[in-house]
Amino acid sequence: MSADPFVIIGAGLAGAKAAESLRERGYAGGLVLVGAEQHRPYERPPLSKGYLSGKSERDTVFVHEPSWYDDHAVDLRLGRSATAIDRGSHAVALDDGSSLRYAKLLIATGSRPRRLPAPGGDLAGIATLRTLDDCESLRQSLAGTAASNGRVVIVGAGWIGLEVAAAARSAGAQVTIVESLELPLLRVLGPELAQSFADLHRAHGVDLRLGVSLAEITGVDGRPTGVRLADGAQIDADAVLVAVGITPNVELAEQAGLAVDDGVLVDASLRTEDPDVFAAGDVASAFHPVLGARIRVEHWANALNQPAVAAAGMLGEQESYDRLPYFFTDQYDLGMEYVGHVEPGGYDDVVIRGDLAAREYVAFWLRDGRVLAGMNVNVWDVGDDVKALIAAGPLSDKAKLADPGVPLSELVRDSA
Repeated sequence: MSADPFVIIGAGLAGAKAAESLRERGYAGGLVLVGAEQHRPYERPPLSKGYLSGKSERDTVFVHEPSWYDDHAVDLRLGRSATAIDRGSHAVALDDGSSLRYAKLLIATGSRPRRLPAPGGDLAGIATLRTLDDCESLRQSLAGTAASNGRVVIVGAGWIGLEVAAAARSAGAQVTIVESLELPLLRVLGPELAQSFADLHRAHGVDLRLGVSLAEITGVDGRPTGVRLADGAQIDADAVLVAVGITPNVELAEQAGLAVDDGVLVDASLRTEDPDVFAAGDVASAFHPVLGARIRVEHWANALNQPAVAAAGMLGEQESYDRLPYFFTDQYDLGMEYVGHVEPGGYDDVVIRGDLAAREYVAFWLRDGRVLAGMNVNVWDVGDDVKALIAAGPLSDKAKLADPGVPLSELVRDSA
């Protein structure tokens, strides 16, 4: 085996879990983990959930204790960015002018928040939420806004926007959400379930401005003071958060001549077309052997679980990443888990098991009688059955899916 180390670019959850997996699988060679932030690797869900809302402490966000990296001989280089990959010489250039040779390379560069092209979208005081520093700045901003009964305007009604809205309302701030689509989460959930999230936030006093575009973010001396909508409405604000999605950081891979589209193209083993280069996490556009399609998933579970498969490949073992996509959210008194994958409009039926109005139900998206995805809301311990239904064939009796009196396990056995 080469004396050159394994190098991981990106010291987020995916990078940290890859280092952990390599050591657990017996790799004893050099291991370098390069991260642009000054913080050791941490998890992102608490940044819009428990830590943002003050329900959990700062130390809970980190993947490992500070001593873990030294204890496991991981050369953790924080505050350093990779600037180029030379695949011919197996080298990574860093922003301090140094260079790292590698035997195997994992690209775990993650993603960054999208910016708005609208006038005022470049104001320095606009908040985004991606990093621990972003979260701590937003926590302070929300606390000050709530204390003065001020208003937070959130542009974008995706998961991050809605979770921040819940935290802000729970803290006592006034909240307005601006979304160009007719409902929150419309592309993810479809109109049948997206409406329930609109109802949830309205019930908690959020002012939802839906189906309207943002014309301008207004501001003074770099500080946002509100937004102007395409319908002419002006909404004053003490804080503005833009949460309109993320962009995968593919530039380093692209400059190295690796194939990219929406992400870095990898096979089911998370290997690029270069046998010594792998990708995992938000940045990886991977072929999924169960779904039979290439997908890029921007959720915590991929960053948590993909690295073990990438580590296997880096060690010459053959594994495939076949876990179904999974994510979760906590908003007010609503807890939700979602498993599976549905393209926007890629289903022909939605079946509800339980009480939609009471927000205690399991929803299923189907196509041709086959379950594509399931979402349990304030109903627990059904995840394994939902996964089994997705893996099974078409349902023999779809009506039973809506009947809480019929165990989901029975439906799995009855599937074709």
